[in-house]
Amino acid sequence: MESSHQALSTDAAAEDGAALRVRLLATTDLHMQLTGHDYYADRPDPSGGLTRIARLIHAARAEPGVDLCMLFDNGDSLQGSQMGDVCANRPETPHPLMRAFAYLGYDALGLGNHDFNFGLEVLDQVLAQAPCPVVCSNAHRLDGSPLWQRFAILERTVRCASVQSRLKIGILAALPPQTVEWDSHLLSGRVRVGGIVESAREAAARLKADGCDLIVALAHSGLAEPGATPEQENAVIPLAALEGVDAVIAGHTHLLVPAPGAEPSPYARLTEGLVHGKPVVMPGHHGSHLGVIDLDLRLGANGRWRVERAQAALRAAVGNEDATLVRLLAADHATTRAAANQPAGHSDQSMHSYFAFIAPDRSLAKVAAAQAAGLRPFLVGTALSGLPLLSVVSPLKAGGRAGPDHYTDVPAGPLSMRHVADLHMFPNELRALVLTGAELREWLEMAAGVFHRPGDAEAATLLRDARIPGHNFDILYGLSYEIDLSTPPRYDIGGQLISDQNRRIGALFHDGKPVEEGQRLVVALNNYRTNGGGHFHMLDRGQPVSLPGLRIQAVLRDYLSGHLPRDPLEDAPQPWRFAPLPGRAAILRTGPRARDHLDELAGRDITDLGVDAEGFLCLRVGL
Repeated sequence: MESSHQALSTDAAAEDGAALRVRLLATTDLHMQLTGHDYYADRPDPSGGLTRIARLIHAARAEPGVDLCMLFDNGDSLQGSQMGDVCANRPETPHPLMRAFAYLGYDALGLGNHDFNFGLEVLDQVLAQAPCPVVCSNAHRLDGSPLWQRFAILERTVRCASVQSRLKIGILAALPPQTVEWDSHLLSGRVRVGGIVESAREAAARLKADGCDLIVALAHSGLAEPGATPEQENAVIPLAALEGVDAVIAGHTHLLVPAPGAEPSPYARLTEGLVHGKPVVMPGHHGSHLGVIDLDLRLGANGRWRVERAQAALRAAVGNEDATLVRLLAADHATTRAAANQPAGHSDQSMHSYFAFIAPDRSLAKVAAAQAAGLRPFLVGTALSGLPLLSVVSPLKAGGRAGPDHYTDVPAGPLSMRHVADLHMFPNELRALVLTGAELREWLEMAAGVFHRPGDAEAATLLRDARIPGHNFDILYGLSYEIDLSTPPRYDIGGQLISDQNRRIGALFHDGKPVEEGQRLVVALNNYRTNGGGHFHMLDRGQPVSLPGLRIQAVLRDYLSGHLPRDPLEDAPQPWRFAPLPGRAAILRTGPRARDHLDELAGRDITDLGVDAEGFLCLRVGL
């Protein structure tokens, strides 16, 4: 049932004489974007970063009328930039993230799934430096010695009508249950993650029983199904419905809440940041926004505080950086730039991901070849050496929710480690599976679900389904095949079969011959996909190949620098193409810097439609 919380009006609050105003400030999905610098391109980045968020934090604390201001981070802060990679490799050095959190005076930290990407040892060393409680209600260390708490109770002194009082704020936090699955090579047998809603319900009841006046949920989770479901990844809507929860800080999906223009529903008014009547903020990603929740509390006759009104808002991180925090991070910034500019080979051609969904992509081909070259030595002398070898990659930097600047863009010429990270940005490990031709076909069907069915040329619709991340578009190098967009997708975003009649993949060949249903092939890929990321359930039937722990970035560095031999897959033709659909067209949204490479599409039916309101270049593509 929807609670009685209402959108707060500052004037109305003053007229009603609300006893206490509590302000909650929130960051989420920082992904180690602490400075206003793009380490991949080695240039200043004016679009966000914690050094800009810091100024917003100072200003929000200084505004009149706020009796208590608290600051929280909602996870996925440790991984995602080259500074994060550098710091993970020098755990004995004080971590810049925790020093920044200490400077800004954070009150509590939640954990996100990517915070586990470097393993528990690195995570433990970082969390030991945390300046405040670290909370995760649904992740449990099986050795019984966590450095995070299942919940936290923060007591703060406040003044109400000239009377000093104590306010007890309960903090619970949760992350996706899939976290162990996605990093199973690091976490299996060591961490268990329960359901978000179930764990939050238990924590909220405990906090309420312990006398908390206010309960805040740090939910590293997005908004999806309105009701709770088993193993729910994006559970903010049923979480907000829980009795006792007063405010929710959301994340994980990199969206913005409050969301201007969002359609109302029976359970949410996202334009106001209200879900089940309770305030919810999701402040973007990479330090793009600061979340602000204002709560008006009144002291009841029973001596307990209750929330009367609430307001949620976002503040964009624009303008100057906080000079003190810039100085605090200066040495880490310099160390990161030096590491990022270490030599790592040479490329005669530029490599970018601007056209990854419509044309051959040299950046993906290079990573695919590197994966194959890294795998081949482990197949020599085994029963698998005579099987065809394929390599699977997908666009990891392809715009979407991360914005129009989030594309791989490596110029021709000398390469450095920042270019390696630009080509493959995650600390994934190399994996290999033996699969049949039938399983590969289903894999490709799932990957082809990222595309909409196109409209006619005059009423072109968007090419990509924005609900599906770009990294779900797996491309199998070593095969050739067609994608027929006139047919509906075969699988939904959760990997469930929509209809057995729906088939987009045709003309599936290997080495000029049709791929047979029972044919066995070896596939190089990353651990995220083998661990279940993206819901490619057909891979569960694959036979794993035993390999040591090999970081794909290290394999790629060795390949680019010539320490691994050139792989035959590098000379393979572009694996896929769209089946011709005369008279139909679709709109590709890509980065505006794609205009520097439009000559690569010479001869294609391409029309530049200009840059849209979100900064994406729109290209009409004839099919």
